[in-house]
Amino acid sequence: MSETLNELDIVQNPAIGAYTLWCFGLGFQNEDGNPATFPLVFLVLPLVLHKPTLEVISSTRKASGLALFAAKLGEKRENLLAVHERALALRRLSLQSIAMGVGSHLLTLDYTAATIRSNAPDSSLRKPKVPERIRDFSGAADKVGWWFSKLSVHQVASTLAVVF
Repeated sequence: MSETLNELDIVQNPAIGAYTLWCFGLGFQNEDGNPATFPLVFLVLPLVLHKPTLEVISSTRKASGLALFAAKLGEKRENLLAVHERALALRRLSLQSIAMGVGSHLLTLDYTAATIRSNAPDSSLRKPKVPERIRDFSGAADKVGWWFSKLSVHQVASTLAVVF
């Protein structure tokens, strides 16, 4: 019995989530190599997998930072407030994506420190070729990671109007 997948099922799956979280971690670790605090990971998919929010991320320069992104997103206050609701709705997908990332050695979870690290790609492997429809996810996730790395967890939560 063949099952037809809709676009939501295609995009919101743990494999794409794991890849997106890996890109986020690489962006977060870019300058000092420190891993991301675990709660931050739960904000990545709600930001990147939501097309209107992805468009705002893509149109915001990396150097502009999280505050300008949040200001652009918050031009309609409900858009900024929706990040928290999407984070709650996508908790399961985020957890499944973390599990897949850890299982495939893309990510390393430090249970004691409550951090998550993106493992460096093996030099013998080439960068994966991803389908066009998800290509924007990697750049956006990397940018979000870089933005988050510049702030504390509390600053990120306050800027994005989320509660951990």
